[in-house]
Amino acid sequence: MAATYDFPSDLLAGQEELHQVRAELSALLKRLPWSVEPLDGFSDDNGWRKIERPASPGWSEDEQAEVEKLRRREHELAVFVSTHRYWTELTGADRIHARSALKHVHEAVAEGAEESP
Repeated sequence: MAATYDFPSDLLAGQEELHQVRAELSALLKRLPWSVEPLDGFSDDNGWRKIERPASPGWSEDEQAEVEKLRRREHELAVFVSTHRYWTELTGADRIHARSALKHVHEAVAEGAEESP
C-alpha cells in the first residue's frame, strides 16, 4: 500500500495553482504563432524528418506580456512548492516519494469526485 502524506494546505494550494498555471501557459503557447517575432515560413527536409512552418505574424505585446506573466508565476510557484518547509520533515526516499505523491494529489481528488454518486 502506498504511503499517505499529510500535506499542509498551503503546499497543496501552491501545487494545485502550479498545475493550473502550467496548463494555462501550455494552452496559450499552443494557440500562439510558432515565432515570437514575425518570420517567413519555411520547409526543411534535409534532416531526419521534414519540418514545415507557416509564416508567423509574431506575438502582440499583450500576448508577450501574458506569456511572461504566466512564466513568472509558474517560477514563483515552483520555488514555493520545492522549498516549502514541509520537505525538511522528510528525508531520503520518503521525501522523494512524498514529492511525487504531491504532484499527483489532484488526480486522486479528481478520481474520488468521479466515483461519487
